[in-house]
Amino acid sequence: MIHITDKQNCCGCTACVQRCPKQCIRLDEDAEGFLYPNVNEEACVKCGLCEKVCPILNQADKLPALEVLAVKNPNEEERMNSSSGGLFLPLAREVINKGGVVFGAVYDEHWEVHHVYAEKIEDVYPMIGSKYLQSRIENTYKEAEIFLKQGREVLFVGSPCQIAGLRTFLRNKEYPNLLAVDFLCHGVPSPGVWRRYLAETYGGYDAEDQNRLQATDGKNTVLLSSLNAKSPIGDIKFREKEEDGWKKFRFVVRKKSASKADQNSVLSSDIHYNNPFMRGFLSDIYLRPSCYECKCKNGVNHSDLTIGDYWAARVTDQDFDDDKGVGLVLVNTSKGKKYFDGLNMTVRNSTLDKAHLCNGGFNEHTKTHPKRLLFFTLLNEGKTIEEAVNKCLFVPVYRRIFQKQKSPVKSFVKRVLGDSGIKVIKKILVK
Repeated sequence: MIHITDKQNCCGCTACVQRCPKQCIRLDEDAEGFLYPNVNEEACVKCGLCEKVCPILNQADKLPALEVLAVKNPNEEERMNSSSGGLFLPLAREVINKGGVVFGAVYDEHWEVHHVYAEKIEDVYPMIGSKYLQSRIENTYKEAEIFLKQGREVLFVGSPCQIAGLRTFLRNKEYPNLLAVDFLCHGVPSPGVWRRYLAETYGGYDAEDQNRLQATDGKNTVLLSSLNAKSPIGDIKFREKEEDGWKKFRFVVRKKSASKADQNSVLSSDIHYNNPFMRGFLSDIYLRPSCYECKCKNGVNHSDLTIGDYWAARVTDQDFDDDKGVGLVLVNTSKGKKYFDGLNMTVRNSTLDKAHLCNGGFNEHTKTHPKRLLFFTLLNEGKTIEEAVNKCLFVPVYRRIFQKQKSPVKSFVKRVLGDSGIKVIKKILVK
């Protein structure tokens, strides 16, 4: 049976939960806000299916990409509403038009993220755009299997580990009507941290929550209620490109709208590197433990297509970059190539070396942030997400001056005063 002793060995895909014939595995949230399987041993019949469908225990060989492409959707409106090059919607439309089903991530009523399926194109629209959260897969592996056995085309889009989980859930059976698409993943932040950030920032955090936190004695660090019914949020975009473009995208939260007249009212709008939640996420403070040593990237999950941002455009293909978004597509299988070739996209051939430029989504090994434990300790002490992030990312003045080896100031001081002189100045600046 599944028994998690090292949290780096569980990606949270839930393949084990969905495949269990006795339904005796539940998901429990830990002190950091991540979900892990918990087996009811009394109900377990020790069939071993949970272990057989675990993508961490059953890793496949890496599948090399057949083609590396930079792409842009010629429909500018669709591209601007997407996170990068606008590939997803044309791909989904192609599947829907053939009577198929599209699986992807959407917000639930509490602005957390979960997977659902769509059979109509209008139900695909909420799936558009990056959502930097770990989506709850729910029962979508089971649902996808049913549609596949019915002979319907299925497009399933998820993180690398979610696609790996789907493959192992299906026992690696090759369905010609399944198109599996993953994306270049930075890692997934804690859903509990996200829940708390929303509650603190937009409503839902109150004295009762604080009392509950203090009563846990550190056992439930991120425990907080979901957004309350009076939450003003009407829309959340992690990658808003309208104001500052693709490369300087914004994190934007809009109000609920009673009419079309106020549908664009903005609650908050930050360039991504200024938003507290995004700063913590992009600095790797509260990623899922398995994300620091990802075992599902770079062809391991045998996705048909891998999509992401072609950040190399600003360096190697500047004439292709209009700052409205350039997508990266890794064509991994002949099936993926067949689907992609049927789309109307503006395409430029590229290479893996170029694709790797400026894109950390390829990284399988990410160094754990040295203040990760401090972050969760601060939350447990009652600090807000913003306060905890600011504390963990604070850089003293002396380090900002001396941290770069090639800094002209540091080079000059070292040349004139030597290492001992640098130490003295550090002490002065700290004071």
